Amino acid sequence: MTLEITLMLLILITTIILFITEVLRIDITALSIMVILPWLGLIEPLEAFSGLASNAVIAVIAVMVLGEGLVQTGAMQLLTRPILNLAGQEEQKLTAVISASAGVFSAFVQNIGVIALFLPVVRRIASKTNNSISKILLPVGFATLLGGSLTMVGSGNLIILNDLLVQGGESSFNLFSVTPIGAVLLLIGIAYFFVFGNRLLPARECEVEEDATRQKELIDNWNLVTTIYSSRVKKSSQLVGETLESAGLWSEYGIYLLALKEREDISYAPWRFTRFSSGQKLIILGREDSVAKFAADFGLNYVEEGRREESGQLTSGLDLQESFFAEFLVPPRSEYQGKTLREIALRKNFNINPLRLIRGNKELTGDFSDFKMRAGDIIVVFGLRENIKAAARTENFVSLTNFQSIKKPTGSPKLAIAIFLLSIVLILFGFELSLALFSGALAMVLAGLIPVQELYQAIDWQTVFLLTGLIPLGLAMEKTGTAEYLATNLMVILADAPTFTILLALASLSTLFTLFMSNVASTAVLVPLVIMIGNQSGINPRALALLVALCASNSFVLPTHQVNAFLMNPGNYNSRDYLKAGSILTLLYILLVSSMIYLFYL
Repeated sequence: MTLEITLMLLILITTIILFITEVLRIDITALSIMVILPWLGLIEPLEAFSGLASNAVIAVIAVMVLGEGLVQTGAMQLLTRPILNLAGQEEQKLTAVISASAGVFSAFVQNIGVIALFLPVVRRIASKTNNSISKILLPVGFATLLGGSLTMVGSGNLIILNDLLVQGGESSFNLFSVTPIGAVLLLIGIAYFFVFGNRLLPARECEVEEDATRQKELIDNWNLVTTIYSSRVKKSSQLVGETLESAGLWSEYGIYLLALKEREDISYAPWRFTRFSSGQKLIILGREDSVAKFAADFGLNYVEEGRREESGQLTSGLDLQESFFAEFLVPPRSEYQGKTLREIALRKNFNINPLRLIRGNKELTGDFSDFKMRAGDIIVVFGLRENIKAAARTENFVSLTNFQSIKKPTGSPKLAIAIFLLSIVLILFGFELSLALFSGALAMVLAGLIPVQELYQAIDWQTVFLLTGLIPLGLAMEKTGTAEYLATNLMVILADAPTFTILLALASLSTLFTLFMSNVASTAVLVPLVIMIGNQSGINPRALALLVALCASNSFVLPTHQVNAFLMNPGNYNSRDYLKAGSILTLLYILLVSSMIYLFYL
């Protein structure tokens, strides 16, 4: 063992300890290692800083910008709606559906591109369903790593495998040779988190929007009804020809018509004298028993469409995505003092529904249209955000529910999606990952989809410097001969071991290497070695090469892979979270891949 190898092993052990204990923040640990390596003479100074221009780091910066473009343009709403409709709001089902989608996508697109697409999706879904993002994001990230093993083009380690096999005098694999193994790995990974996710994943606060917090407070404070129903007016219904007031929606049934949809036109909080006609769709807020009585009295059928939960938003696609509860205070100098709601005509003038009037200790619900307003009265309303703001601007009301400012979309969501997909297509056609993704990021900026002043805010620099610091570590392991030393000595120990034991050892070695080297570098180092071992031992060399290439994707116990590093800040994870969630999955991965190689390739 040379001095260089001894120093590298000490650095490797120190790095593992620092990552697990987090005595230093992990990006600071990575940068420290980056600086120490050239001072010890293990790599050249320029090599130490090569990570700043590496393919992986440039790709990560690019996907952050691309993801910001999808968010800024509102493209996330288009992408999340089908997933929410399919999976609902239950955390385990949501996680499984998103993970499966990400995993299948990773079969043809490199995992960093996939997670760039799905990170904003997961953020939005977690916020809308009031689920913790830390419970969903890590399984999705792991699924992108597992899904890369579905085809021979899903990850860099499998792409390079065929070239290494041909160089070693072996035949290559076809595109779907690895699919059975990859499918089992992906399904096991999804099932693993579906069953054990609640125990293994941290339940940290998700990034809940300020509006969601305000909505929860309003719902709790006033015990507001949050269930929404829809009904269609039939020709035979007794409701035809009636108005909202004559039908007694508020006075007799205590329910509220949020919107009235007729063909493609939708009217929010329609005026009290609006007449019902055949074919209209009613969107109603109220208690189920009240809605049922109203439907029975007027010969209507009704269905529950969803709940206006703490987030204040509905996911059933009823065109009410930007509608909320709000509180208005009547100030001392308001022109509305001494006037009734009928005279003010909130519905007619502002298209918002008054739900409750609070005067001192008295709360009025139902029909309080003829009560005269007094200074200090509070009215709880429900309507579109823009309509609520319009009413507050009259200065006759003081809004007690100040919504956070919403950024207007900066461009076409379809254009943002098109640019992102074009970047992916360029990768599929063989262009360099960093070039394809960075070109897409630049296109987003030039198209005006991301304001230039917000460009650098979109980049998570902690993640960037974590990767920058880790890349020289893998380079040093390869350059000093540490990787080859470990592999060679392991095979000396296992020279006379049973075949399955050798498979387990090689799978474990490849897994260890990929924690500190890129998956491509791990594959490049190990494949020539295992081809030689296979020829000497009589074990199929192609099978051993496939084994170590597959296990170069087995990177779950530390945040050293670019996907895991990318997820740390958004998910509020630490190194121990990866160790806890990924250790058992890592062992399962090694056992499953070794078993399937043993059964089907030997």
